Amino acid sequence: MTTTTSDQQVGEGRTAAPRALGRRRGSGGGLGTYLLVRALLIIPTVFILVTTVFVVMRATGDPITAALGGRLTPDQLAERIEAAGYDRPIVVQYLEYLGGILRGDFGTTISDNRPVTEVLATYGSATLELALYALLVAFVVGIPLGMAAGYFRDRASDAALRIGAILAYATPVFFAGLLLKLVFSVWLGWLPVSGRASTSAEIEMQMLDDPSGFYLVDALRTGDPEVVGDVLAHAVLPAIALGLLTAGVFLRLVRTNVIGTLSTDYVVAARSRGVRESRLVRTHAWRPALIPIITVIGLQVAMLLAGAVLTETTFEWKGLGFQLAEYLQARDFVAVQGIVVLMAVIVAVTNFVVDVVAALIDPRVRY
Repeated sequence: MTTTTSDQQVGEGRTAAPRALGRRRGSGGGLGTYLLVRALLIIPTVFILVTTVFVVMRATGDPITAALGGRLTPDQLAERIEAAGYDRPIVVQYLEYLGGILRGDFGTTISDNRPVTEVLATYGSATLELALYALLVAFVVGIPLGMAAGYFRDRASDAALRIGAILAYATPVFFAGLLLKLVFSVWLGWLPVSGRASTSAEIEMQMLDDPSGFYLVDALRTGDPEVVGDVLAHAVLPAIALGLLTAGVFLRLVRTNVIGTLSTDYVVAARSRGVRESRLVRTHAWRPALIPIITVIGLQVAMLLAGAVLTETTFEWKGLGFQLAEYLQARDFVAVQGIVVLMAVIVAVTNFVVDVVAALIDPRVRY
């Protein structure tokens, strides 16, 4: 009787374990639930960012007074404020601003009387192109050097690479840009000092039907190798100045993960069988080292957009960062508000895309 009861309890325990495991798996959710939650989180994130930007911009008063105060008579100023609706309660202005964003209307700039959406469409492609160049530099520089630092762990080359990574991360973007311009443009004369392209190249690209705004794409469409070379030459120094900032982060991340992978059991077993260290790095270490890179790309995009303001100003790269600096000097808070909101939306969407990619390549990422 006792044996029967024990067998029954063991059998119930064996059947209960898969059920409990299934409940844990079901409660944790799968890939679809994870992606749905991450997508829904974009809405409150963007809402909080939009609200914060609106409150900060209005903390100094109405945008008309901030931009045109001192240049208009009191009567003219009051008339402009009333026409723009800035004399109404702040809550009413906020609700109207949210409604305008939902309709795709970010308002009209005060300094040059242009729709903010037109400014975003005109200069957004330049900033996106620069960010892609910078990410390319970060990948090309940071990942191979990070693998080399992990391979030569605790040697002189490893110490030199780590110091270089710290310097690349800590050096202000505008200072790095000025040094690059001084060396490669002024002293050596190899690369252009500023701009996205020469005047002749810009004229040739503007003659295209429906130019995209991405200069490299438009240069390729012209079919002129000189235009393509001119566009790439203008992009080298800004891309390096902005890309080294992220390359330092990638280098340290890859180094840490390569070292961790090389100390795992299966790598130790392969090493005991006589597999060369260089082959272990190429075969086993580089793929796991890329996972943290993907997970931090969202944060790095935010850093790139912040650095783009200084980079574009240093190299006169006519993008959103350059225009943001111009509108800040003009105290055109309507334009500043629209540009900052767009950058916030880009960061939020980029983080979602990064979460999707990380969940697809790493099955451990689940809720």
